[in-house]
Amino acid sequence: VQLVESGGGLVQAGGSMRLSCATSGFPFDERAIGWYRRIPGKGREGVACINIVDGKTYISKAVKGRFTISSDNAKRMVYLQMDNLKLEDTDVYYCTSLGPYFCQFYQYGEASGSDRSGSGALVTVSS
Repeated sequence: VQLVESGGGLVQAGGSMRLSCATSGFPFDERAIGWYRRIPGKGREGVACINIVDGKTYISKAVKGRFTISSDNAKRMVYLQMDNLKLEDTDVYYCTSLGPYFCQFYQYGEASGSDRSGSGALVTVSS
């Protein structure tokens, strides 16, 4: 099982960035793929999740209206489009494989049910 993030970097506040997650080694169409970040003192914060089984997406309230998640199932890729970035979005973003049942909880900022995650992509938002 492998997940590899790409696309991080430095961006000005108000700008946009797209993260990509390349996956391999597991039945992609039987899983959900989520993006989470780490909040100091609080642990993981679920940002967005897509259930590959039925295509449903879940976006946390913290980023709703600014972030979108999508997938290219033929390529086994998942994308996190981040618009109108804020300073507080600065973090390392991880993509993760999880059971489809847990995907719904990402809308509440919960990131649970993961079985494997990538090494992360650093997103730095500057003023």
